[in-house]
Formats: sequence, structure tokens, C-alpha cells
Amino acid sequence: MNTAVELDWGTSYQVTVLDLGLACCGVEVMAALHNADLAGHGIEPAGGPERAHVLVVSGTVTDVMLPAILATYRELPEPKYVLSVGACSNTGGPYWDSYAVTKGIDQLLPVHVAVPGCPPRPEALLEGMVALHKLVRA
Repeated sequence: MNTAVELDWGTSYQVTVLDLGLACCGVEVMAALHNADLAGHGIEPAGGPERAHVLVVSGTVTDVMLPAILATYRELPEPKYVLSVGACSNTGGPYWDSYAVTKGIDQLLPVHVAVPGCPPRPEALLEGMVALHKLVRA
């Protein structure tokens, strides 16, 4: 199935994205973010947190990694947005009852868009970016 995703940020916004790929979902996010077509739509990977406006948290968030994630979020300039990608980041996924897994990053950060799946396809991340674009423009 070929899904066409329409992104039209290139004329009005330059969106820089920082991916915190913590597990298998991170591979899918990297596949989506390093697509050559995204630069034409105004979306590019950020060199670091000081340049990013969108933080993508993808994968299992453990209690050990949580301080680093929160510190990275604090370094983002305003306006800043959070995309939570995958079941583990959204709810803890199959590890939800582990003592060491956060039960969803939305408990600690303001998540603007949650992308479901285990792992979600790269197209799902692009659809999440479209949803974020609609949220920002509204």
C-alpha cells in the first residue's frame, strides 16, 4: 500500500526535529526523518537540542533514561513540541508492568501527538507530523 502524505510546511515554517530513538521504534523514525523529500517540505533533522523545535520520543522510556530525556526537553527553544512514537513511549508497551519502565512519556512531558504502533511504519510518523502541523496552524 502506497500512502501519500502531504506536508506543506516549506513555505511557512522550518521545522527541526530531534529524535530520541530509545529502542526499535527509533529505527522507523530514522527511516522517516532521513528521507530526502522531507527537506523540500521544511522538515530537517536538528544537529542538537538547541536547534530543535520538535522532540520525537520513540521507544521504551526507562526510569534510568528519564533524566536525560527531561534535560533534553528543557534545552529545546520555544516553541517546542513533543511527538511520542510507538506503544512503549505512549504507554509502556509490552513492558508496562516492569518496575523500570515509564508508563507513558505523557505523564512527564506535554505530548502534542502520539503515534501508535509497535513499531509504527515510517509513514505513521509522517502522518503524526501532519497532525502536529494542523495543531500548530489552528
